[in-house]
Amino acid sequence: MAKIEKVELRIVDLVPKVKRTDAIQSFVSQETPIVTITDADGAVGTGYSYTIGTGGSSVMRLLADHLAPRLIGRDADMIEAIWHELEFATHATT
Repeated sequence: MAKIEKVELRIVDLVPKVKRTDAIQSFVSQETPIVTITDADGAVGTGYSYTIGTGGSSVMRLLADHLAPRLIGRDADMIEAIWHELEFATHATT
């Protein structure tokens, strides 16, 4: 039951070689927020998401200001419980 000690946030802009297009949109940039979590035992996990063209900086602010701080000190094995807490933290203000 190691506690989460560190949350690292970074973003990369993945630019496709050609403009990507589907039925409803096209984009020339894929902003990819990446989160790396380290626990007290030294175990490391990394996850990512992406935006299509815009919004990556907003995602990073949400992570930095509201979600990442909730992870420090939590039991790293409680993945589902933490996930639910973070989900509800973005749906209500109380």
